[in-house]
Amino acid sequence: MMSPPHIAVYGATGHTGRLVAADLRSRGLEIVLAGRDGSALKSLSEELGGALVHEAALDEPAALRDLAGSADVLIHCAGPFTDTGRALATAAAEAGCHYVDHALEQHHTKWMFDTMQQPARQAGITMVTAMSFYGGLGDLLAGAAAAGLTGIDRVITAYSVTGWRLTTGARKTAELLFADTRRITYTDGAEHVGYVEPRNAVFPFPPPLGPRTMIAPVPFPEVVTVPRHVAARQVEAQLTAHTFAEEQAFTSEHVDPETRAGSHFTVAVQVITQDGNRAGQARGHDLWRMSALASVEAAVRLAGDQGPGPGVFGPAEAFPAGPFLRDLERLGLFRLTLQEER
Repeated sequence: MMSPPHIAVYGATGHTGRLVAADLRSRGLEIVLAGRDGSALKSLSEELGGALVHEAALDEPAALRDLAGSADVLIHCAGPFTDTGRALATAAAEAGCHYVDHALEQHHTKWMFDTMQQPARQAGITMVTAMSFYGGLGDLLAGAAAAGLTGIDRVITAYSVTGWRLTTGARKTAELLFADTRRITYTDGAEHVGYVEPRNAVFPFPPPLGPRTMIAPVPFPEVVTVPRHVAARQVEAQLTAHTFAEEQAFTSEHVDPETRAGSHFTVAVQVITQDGNRAGQARGHDLWRMSALASVEAAVRLAGDQGPGPGVFGPAEAFPAGPFLRDLERLGLFRLTLQEER
């Protein structure tokens, strides 16, 4: 009889990691709680009724390889991924362990495709990067909305978010993202790297939200992931200007989980072709839970040999976008409106 798969969660004691670990345990799966703080991991293990614990710092490659070697899938939840991503991804490849991360940083996502593709194939593992709310949900919506279309001029993913309360890791990530002058853009069918002057734009969200003022572009990973599966001349991500205007967004590192769960979001996509447009949107609340359960769904599929095979993939490359979104909708994460191929 085969033993059940083990799924490791690195950064398990953070807000997202706790959500991931709790959902995995609720599904009856074997989990390994991992991170730098052994005592915090043990406390979490007790909260969850007992789970394996593996203490490993980012500068301990042998300990990280041992962690990956103890699991079938590793879910990496501890950002900023600019700082943490390479060590965990490398350890997973060296140990032959499937890998999922929550990265929204463009350069980490690009590094995964540029550097880890060959190691992943040689190890026979699947690595899914950018399985996050920002970037990941947009990539999935773009993949579903663009299915079957040709002659695509632009793909725009637009995020309207209220009540976002950043964790310490998210605050550090946001600071790094918006301070980075070497932003990746995708225009004229090619990737470009350099300084980009943000502009104000208006995105026509469907009712009841309506048109909103947006920061455009924002440095999310769709510019890296979407062109891998959608042949478009331009890809851009946008974010409502009011999201960071909320005073508590950057001063909420220590709020309780219930308060942090109070975010509301609409993520919309426009796929613009020579013959017209196709659109889709997801409306829900608690972006942290959405991100956590998306990574769990990915990990469960990889553990069950339902992945795309060896290599590095974005969310909509790794799994059929429409069905994956419908599965997330069935979990109560959002309400999906999608113009799919007929």
